[in-house]
Amino acid sequence: MDFSEKWGTDVEEAVKLALIDLKLERDQVEVTVLEEPSKGFFGIGSKLAKVRVEPKKKEEEKPEPKREPEIREAAPEQKKSEVRNTDKKRRDKKKKEKRRPIIPKEPEENLVEVENHPAIDFLKETTEKMGLNLEITAKTSENSVYVDIRGKDSGTVIGKRGQTLDAIQYLTSLVVNKDNEKYIRVVVDAENYRAKREKTLEQLANRLADKVVRTKRSVRLEPMNPYERKVIHATLQSNPNVTTKSEGEEPYRRVIIELVK
Repeated sequence: MDFSEKWGTDVEEAVKLALIDLKLERDQVEVTVLEEPSKGFFGIGSKLAKVRVEPKKKEEEKPEPKREPEIREAAPEQKKSEVRNTDKKRRDKKKKEKRRPIIPKEPEENLVEVENHPAIDFLKETTEKMGLNLEITAKTSENSVYVDIRGKDSGTVIGKRGQTLDAIQYLTSLVVNKDNEKYIRVVVDAENYRAKREKTLEQLANRLADKVVRTKRSVRLEPMNPYERKVIHATLQSNPNVTTKSEGEEPYRRVIIELVK
């Protein structure tokens, strides 16, 4: 174990708990006080002490007389730098390979901008009745329609974590596919929200995966809709250190990130 962080009523108690955890003596460790204890006012607002205890670093062996110290000192740093550069290149390459939309969009050359479409008519009528000032455009292909909403009231259409936008997309899809033998895929976006949300979820997934590896403990995310869960699963699919699964029933179904056993 590289270090131990413990809470205690005072610093000494927290240090003792950490020493037990590390199985070391007081003179074998270095102590960093992360949070000072506070008694509060009549016991209200009292705070515990928190310390970080880690083993003292062993002194490096002296270089042999025949070898130049500069070479021995520079070599490890150079090696670390090379490793860091290699890791960075690998991560950058991996990001480029993975940075594909979870829900792919058809190439622009396959799309045609339209002025009259059931999706546009439905959304204009709905947003006008809501008293919103918005610009609505659409592009279509043989099997899809992509609707873009912009304007000062677009935040209202997006809603909390895109919940309103998802509801509007669902209703628009019902309207477009009503009495239609062939299913048309409908994607409604506002101010490029879906791409931004997808990037945020990818960053969240990678950050929590690192936490799982570091702490050796599983992480349960907040409930998400199927699309957001799919982003988390897809982002971590190629991570060899963690695995993901979903549990619960809609609308409370959530993703769990676990360490690979």
